[in-house]
Amino acid sequence: MSEGNFSSALKRVDRMVRPQGHVFAGWYIVGAAAGVQFLASMLWMQSYGAYVVLLQQDFGWSKALVAGAFSLTRIESGILGPLQGWLVDRYGPRAVLRVGMVIFGVGFIAFSRIDSLIGFYVTFGLIAIGSSIGGFATVMVALVNWFSRNRSKAVAISQIGNSLGGFCVPIIILCLSAFGWRTTALLSGILVLLVGVPMVQVVKHRPAEVGEMPDGTAMADNESGDRQQPGAGADFTAREAMRTRAFWLISLGHASALLTVSAVMVHLVPHLTEGLSYSIAEAGLVVSLLTFFQMAGQLSGGYLGDRMNKQLICVACMVAHTAGLLLVAYASNLAMVVAFAVLHGLAWGIRGPLMVALRADYFGASSFGTIMGFSSLIVMLGMSTGPVFAGYMADLYGNYQMGFTILAGGAFLGSFCFIGATRPKPRVTASA
Repeated sequence: MSEGNFSSALKRVDRMVRPQGHVFAGWYIVGAAAGVQFLASMLWMQSYGAYVVLLQQDFGWSKALVAGAFSLTRIESGILGPLQGWLVDRYGPRAVLRVGMVIFGVGFIAFSRIDSLIGFYVTFGLIAIGSSIGGFATVMVALVNWFSRNRSKAVAISQIGNSLGGFCVPIIILCLSAFGWRTTALLSGILVLLVGVPMVQVVKHRPAEVGEMPDGTAMADNESGDRQQPGAGADFTAREAMRTRAFWLISLGHASALLTVSAVMVHLVPHLTEGLSYSIAEAGLVVSLLTFFQMAGQLSGGYLGDRMNKQLICVACMVAHTAGLLLVAYASNLAMVVAFAVLHGLAWGIRGPLMVALRADYFGASSFGTIMGFSSLIVMLGMSTGPVFAGYMADLYGNYQMGFTILAGGAFLGSFCFIGATRPKPRVTASA
């Protein structure tokens, strides 16, 4: 990059971050959203596979039973989605985040004391509910209200917190090896209460609360319509959104993507250690490599999503999910495992922010929480089915090849959902 191009790029970044000569308040909310996702990713979502190995050693539970806890927690979160979305739209994200963080931390502390399968399921239910209402879906409601033109970038940057959490999985694994899973879970709960609860105080629902406009632009810029999404009309209500084909196809496509994502979250470490004979530390490094490419995908996806057709990008990501899962399922050397980490990580990172941005572009921001909540009822099918199915097939066949192959096929079928998820006709108000 020439000196002139680099200087021009810096100026564009400065205009985005400081559109009125000061740092736009929305970027502080992006930072808080990243922090919330960092805690959930590091302490639970991406370290769950390491807990699986140790819980099986201590209690002798089958893979399907241990994966079942993860799946049931996703079902709980999905069922709560519509209520959560309504609460966020009604009372604002900060109040909901505060409650979620407390439940998340208390759930970890309770988990450190379990001695039965029922206790395991109950406490992981608390962890899931807390991380759900105190995490991704809630902070996204704030972001889609604070950003319009830079929406994909804001969502992508916030999701870097999820990637950084994956980078820190080796630290959690070291803690599990040095202190045991009970002490690690106890310390995780304390960390959430001490750091997570104060952090969410930064989040505000809409920029008007502090005298700002979306993207930090001046009132005249917004009134001119220059910064509105192309083709946008008045915002859809949840009921109106659910009457469109796009709502259902995006939800089904998202669910099919999470078939692979959730199965990898729960079963990648067991597959690498048991099926491919890696040590748990080596498996942790593979998780970190995957996370590195996930972060690279998030950065590029945020940029591309504001400039290119989001549908086509999602289709390409689904194909990459499919290829990556097949590579790790039949891996016979390190190169195939690395190729999986590259493909799956990039696909996950690029597609993730677009799931939020695509819905916000199509349906608007005013009822976004409720729309996301109802969508979660469908999305949870992928998040909950993937781990249990992969675990059941591994118990049945003694390895993950068959289960991963079938789930990869499901992800490929999901690409056709995004092909068909065209923008609904803009809703126009009577006054317009």
